[in-house]
Amino acid sequence: MSVKPLSLDEQKKMRLVCKLAAQTREYIAPYVKAGVSLIEIDKIIYDHTKTLGCEPATLGYRGYPASCCTSVNDVICHGVPDDYVLQDGDIVNVDITHKLDGFFGDTSKTFLIGNVSEDAKKIVDIAKRAMDVGIEAITPNGYTGDIGFEINKFATRNGCSTVKEIGGHGIGRVFHTEPFIPSFGKKGKGEKLVPFHCFTVEPMVNLGTDQIVEFPIKGSQHHYYKTKDKKLSAQFEHTILLTDTGYEILTVP
Repeated sequence: MSVKPLSLDEQKKMRLVCKLAAQTREYIAPYVKAGVSLIEIDKIIYDHTKTLGCEPATLGYRGYPASCCTSVNDVICHGVPDDYVLQDGDIVNVDITHKLDGFFGDTSKTFLIGNVSEDAKKIVDIAKRAMDVGIEAITPNGYTGDIGFEINKFATRNGCSTVKEIGGHGIGRVFHTEPFIPSFGKKGKGEKLVPFHCFTVEPMVNLGTDQIVEFPIKGSQHHYYKTKDKKLSAQFEHTILLTDTGYEILTVP
């Protein structure tokens, strides 16, 4: 793996675009509710992104047709916003990436819609905490396996499973690059982390099996994914800057 460390100026640009992505993530929260369609959420995100002076990075990216990803219930990731209207009891992950001055900031959050089941509360809580324990495992010159090990251990001890085929990724001047950040692994294994570069930690946690089903997105090189057993899946995501002494979570408002 060849990762070029970010300069101080590049780090500054990453901090800004990630902060703005986080602002949009928080801005949409009141709109993610029962009675609102996914395409309405997409429009709100597009408008807010442009208001901040950014571009919605997913729009047109390898043919992807929307300004965000909206993954409802058993959709794991890359769900395309459509005319589906959110209903009481749903959960939905909203994944937002901004582009500004040549740099990308990527973040997501799973929202509970109205009165939800105990299973829904559980999977969203476990997914959020799995991301947190994964981030806490990051050390300068550590390994991607350190992160994945803690995520998977936490999820499985709580009766859930982690998606193995999809995970976090390097990010900066390129939307998706090395290294792959898995949600499983062994300590001290995987790719070595390089200080002063950015990557995302974004475990996708399933209530049931870790087996997934892939579906094409019309006109796009991308696919969206569902749980094979049709049980719930949840995800949270932060963009992280690794430093020589620790890490910095960049996607905070």
